[in-house]
Amino acid sequence: MTDAVALADRLDLNACDREPIHVPEAIQPHGLLLVVETAGLTVRQEAGRLARVTGDDSWLGRSIEGLLGSRITERLRASGLGDDGFVGRWRGADGLDYDVIARPHDALLIVEIEQSSQSAQPGIELISRLDTAGAALERAPSVRAVCDRAAEAFRTLTGFDRIMIYRFLEDEAGQVVAEARSPEVESFQNHHFPATDIPRQARALYLRNPVRVIPDSHYQPEALRPAEARPLDMSDCGLRSVSPVHLQYLRNMGVRASASVSIIIDGELWGLVACHSARPQLLPFELRMAATTLARNLARQIKAKGEAELYRERIRLRQLEDELIGRLPTDRPLEEALADNGRDLADLADADGVAIVGQGGQYRFGVTPPEAAIRDLAHWVADQPGLRPVSTHVLSQRRPEAAAFTTEGSGLLGVHLQGDRPLTVLWFRAEIVETVRWAGDPSTARKTGDKAVLTPRNSFEAWSETVRGRSRRWTPAQVESAGRMRDALIDFASVSQLRSLNRSLQASLSERDLRLEQQEFLIREVNHRVQNSLTLVSSFLGLQARQADPASQAQLLEARRRVRAVSMVHSRLYRAETGSTVDLERYFVELIDDLGASVGADWNAELQHDLAPVRVEAGRAVTLGLILTELIINAQKYAYDGQPGPIRIRLQEDGRNLRLAVEDEGKGGHKVGQGFGSMMIESLVTQLGGQLDYRDGDPGLHALLKAPIGIEEV
Repeated sequence: MTDAVALADRLDLNACDREPIHVPEAIQPHGLLLVVETAGLTVRQEAGRLARVTGDDSWLGRSIEGLLGSRITERLRASGLGDDGFVGRWRGADGLDYDVIARPHDALLIVEIEQSSQSAQPGIELISRLDTAGAALERAPSVRAVCDRAAEAFRTLTGFDRIMIYRFLEDEAGQVVAEARSPEVESFQNHHFPATDIPRQARALYLRNPVRVIPDSHYQPEALRPAEARPLDMSDCGLRSVSPVHLQYLRNMGVRASASVSIIIDGELWGLVACHSARPQLLPFELRMAATTLARNLARQIKAKGEAELYRERIRLRQLEDELIGRLPTDRPLEEALADNGRDLADLADADGVAIVGQGGQYRFGVTPPEAAIRDLAHWVADQPGLRPVSTHVLSQRRPEAAAFTTEGSGLLGVHLQGDRPLTVLWFRAEIVETVRWAGDPSTARKTGDKAVLTPRNSFEAWSETVRGRSRRWTPAQVESAGRMRDALIDFASVSQLRSLNRSLQASLSERDLRLEQQEFLIREVNHRVQNSLTLVSSFLGLQARQADPASQAQLLEARRRVRAVSMVHSRLYRAETGSTVDLERYFVELIDDLGASVGADWNAELQHDLAPVRVEAGRAVTLGLILTELIINAQKYAYDGQPGPIRIRLQEDGRNLRLAVEDEGKGGHKVGQGFGSMMIESLVTQLGGQLDYRDGDPGLHALLKAPIGIEEV
């Protein structure tokens, strides 16, 4: 039995989400892979068709200089010192040109000898093509236009038959959002692909190694020999053999050659540039590097255009809010004043209908549910905790009785105004009967049981699924606008109420203002006492530490440090903010300044931050402040063995989530352990409903927290 056949027997079509695809112990046959000892540059393992390419059956135990010559060998010695990439071009015994790529791996050097294009393009030509493509992306007016132009640019660059810009959705399925293709190949524009098509460990590899190429899906893998007890990690190898499940998937799809380039935005896999051809086709190293550069440019433009679109939407909505409030009469009850502007109120949220429920009754405009259903929904919205507007595009999932009126109200956005005359505003969106086009029936890619076999889909013909009971999603900007409108209406109602009072009472505070003032006084008093108590506890711990043995002293000082951190968070939060929500940008800046001042000028100079304005509820701000404090102190304590070193703090808004990153350039490895601090961070992250990941920064460690900004819809 040959090595290739034996390898194929070991790599059966098993469950994709469990397959160790980073250690296939084989390569694709369009090149050679040599594992070389750094000292002496002797070959330790080899894979590929060596006899045809080199003229010898094996180079095991021999110096690589005898194969590649002195010039490339000198460059390999330099690669062994830490460089990673192209070493040079080499002519094989078969008369073909090969690109030599090297990368260090532990005490070894992985050398890939990969077939080149045989007609290398001048560097200025590639740079010119990339510049032209980049300029086209910059001129695109929207994210959709950027993706359309990127598909054309990648097809021009690579020459593949079909290019798809493939975006991952919230449920981990994918959708083709742009496509460029030759007329003879099938279109997958707007088709959906199930999450099982790209398992999680494959997505992790796409983050680490942004390009994967399969010149011929009908290949037989070339085994790495001799086999070792510890398989070689080929995550970064361009020649790495891919899963037999994926090869069968491509063959079922009618694809002979494939290439994928990652689209990475803020460290997350946004999507892929998927390249397909019906014939075998190389994507040599020089074009892979060009494709990677173009993909990075694409990612930057997607982010920039998306942020610009969101900014313009927010500005537009603020203008509509101001115009609507400015037209409301002050001499009539608020629900009547809003009723006179019902159409504008519906347009504010791009709703199909709106209902205003107050003491004077109901007012409805456009497409809305029945009167009784609106009354029940108004009570439900009024009873919801928190200050964030209620929003959902699948109302029947949160209120089963809403299934009776999905035609009129599948989507709901609601706010409640408390006060002497409580008021509820409900925006509705009608049902959108959506036909989702899948690239084949997604159910055929499912498996049953933990050890079941996942069979690649045999058909990729368009398969449609009808989805009911859903409306268009409310955008984050629209939800924010509803919240601002509620606050503006509260202020408007207060002003109207004051103007209706007797002129003799204008000098006195209204009952509402008096209650607010008393409440704020009580809050300030409680916060002052809490701050004093935390300071007293910190002092007691310090005194106790002085009298304790060394082991207990360290624990007491650690406890004191955390109490001081809590005290700092509490102090900054309640000195800086008086409302129910907190601007994290301003809050974090002051918190970082306090931390820097507490650890000395050397450390303070190393703290860098890039913070976006994100507003969250006060309770979540306390939790986020504690997590940030603990991550910064953890980096100070372990990244540089206590010595000052760079620490970067980043805060960004990502749709309904926020992303908080603490990055250092230290020795790495100081991830969450089993100590109290680690348990505290884990507990705080759980309270937020978020996820904290640690990634190798090479150098240093990057801690990334992703958490909802507030209460999310179901």
